[in-house]
Amino acid sequence: MLLFALGINHRTAPVHIREKVNFDPARLEDALRDLTSLPEVSEGLIVSTCNRTELYCSGGEAGIEHVRDWLTRYQALDADAQSCLYALDPAATVHHTFQVASGLDSMVLGEPQILGQMKDAYRAAHAAGTVGPVLNRLFQQAFAVAKQVRTDTGIGASAVSIAYAAVTLARQIFSDFSRHTGLLIGAGETIELVARHLHGSGLGRMIIANRRVENAHAIATTMNGYAIGLDEVPAHLAEADIVVSATASPEPIVTHAMASEALKVRRRRPIFIVDLAVPRDVEASVAELQDVYLYTVDDLQSVIDRNLRLRREAAVAAEDIVKAEAARFERHLKVLDAVPVIRAVRDQADAFKAQAIEQARRQLESGRPAEDVLEFLAATLTNKLLHAPSTGLRRAGEAGDVELMQAARALFGLD
Repeated sequence: MLLFALGINHRTAPVHIREKVNFDPARLEDALRDLTSLPEVSEGLIVSTCNRTELYCSGGEAGIEHVRDWLTRYQALDADAQSCLYALDPAATVHHTFQVASGLDSMVLGEPQILGQMKDAYRAAHAAGTVGPVLNRLFQQAFAVAKQVRTDTGIGASAVSIAYAAVTLARQIFSDFSRHTGLLIGAGETIELVARHLHGSGLGRMIIANRRVENAHAIATTMNGYAIGLDEVPAHLAEADIVVSATASPEPIVTHAMASEALKVRRRRPIFIVDLAVPRDVEASVAELQDVYLYTVDDLQSVIDRNLRLRREAAVAAEDIVKAEAARFERHLKVLDAVPVIRAVRDQADAFKAQAIEQARRQLESGRPAEDVLEFLAATLTNKLLHAPSTGLRRAGEAGDVELMQAARALFGLD
C-alpha cells in the first residue's frame, strides 16, 4: 500500500491558475467518492484553500497517474495548470503533510489557519468514508506534530500581519480588552481583519466609522458593534481607548485639535492609535500629545520584520521536529507493508496446526499412546512449517543467492 500526494500551491502557481483547481465545498463529497473509485486508489482526502489544492491518497503504484488524469478531467485543466502540479512519493508526502500542518509551507510562515483547514478536510473525507487506516494515521500524526511545533517553538508567537500586529501592540497597553472601546475608521479588508482580531480578543465595545455608513454597518453587525459616519468621529473619539484607521482619505481624519479635545474629556486616560493609512489619517503632531500612543504603518512594519526573523529562527527548530516525526512515521509505513505477509504466514501456520491437531486427535481416539501422538504432532508441525523455507534455501544455494541465505539467517534469528 503506497502513500502519495498530488497538488498545486502558491509556490508553484499564480492565483489565476490555483482558482481553476480549487474544489467547491458543496461538491467535495462527490469529488472524494469519485476520486476513491479510481483504480489503485483506496483512500483519498482533498485539502483545498485559496493558497493550495492537494490530494492525499493511498493505493497502488499506478494510483498517482490515475489521480493526475482524474484531476485534469475533473477540473478541466489546461496545459499551463498541469505544468504547475507536483507529485510526491511516500516519504515526501509524509514530510510535506507535517510541514503544511505546522505552518512551514504557508505563504505567511507559521500561520495557524492552515491547520484548521486541514482538520476540516480530514472531517469531510471521514464523513464521506474515503479515509482509511493509512490517511487516518497520517493526519492524526500531522495534527500531533503541529501541536508539538506550536508548543516547543515560537513559530506562531509573533505577529506578522499588519492587523494582528496592531492588536498585539494594543494588548501591551490594555491587558483586559473587555473593559475598553475600540474605534475603527474605514471599512476595507484591513479594518475588517483588525475588527475580527479585537472581537476575538474580547473587546468590550466596537465603533466602526466610514464615509459610506452601510459598509461600516456590514462589518459592525458581525462584531456586535455599531456604525457611524466619518463626520461623527469627533463626537465619539473621546469614547475610544483604541483607535485604528485605514482609509484612502487625502486629508487627515483625526487632527491634533480633535485628539487634544478628546483627551480633556477622557481626563488623561490614554488613547492607543494606529494609523495604517498612506497618506496618513492621523496628523503627525498628535504623537506630541501626552497620553497618546501613536503608531504608523512603518512602525508596525518594523515590528513585523523583527517578528518574521524570530519565526524564521523558530522554523529551524520546527523543521527538526518535522524531520524526526516524518522518519518515525515512515518506519510505521514500512511495518504496514509487512502486515499482509505476517498475516499470511500466521494463517498458514494456523491451518497447519489445525490439520495436525485433527490427525493427532484421531490417533488418540484409535488408542495410540499419547507419547507417540505427541511425537507425531511435533514432527508433523515442524516438517510442514519448515518445508517451504527449506525448499527455498536449497534453491538459493544452488543459484548462489547469498543475499537470500543471509536474509534467512536474520529472519530465523540464527546469527
